[in-house]
Amino acid sequence: MVGVHTPEFEFEKIEENVRGALPPLNVVWPVAMDNDYRTWRAYNNRYWPRKYLIDQDGIIRFDRIGEGAYLEMELHIRNLLVEAGADVSDIAVGGVAAR
Repeated sequence: MVGVHTPEFEFEKIEENVRGALPPLNVVWPVAMDNDYRTWRAYNNRYWPRKYLIDQDGIIRFDRIGEGAYLEMELHIRNLLVEAGADVSDIAVGGVAAR
């Protein structure tokens, strides 16, 4: 998983501010900064937040606009992991604890 942070406000363009915001949110995955909106524009995005699940072949398999639908997102992630050969049978749905 990789996050892409596209700032809405000027203070969100400062790397130290973004780094400081991640631990309280339990974000432990890599987060790229998209200050120039290149990724944003490449995906024709218009929403904060926007979540894309991209499979191992680079194909967008699920696209979610906005907050919520966390269980649905998790189930899509699990399905993609299984398709890629992972065994998630010993991980309960919703069972990954925050760090």
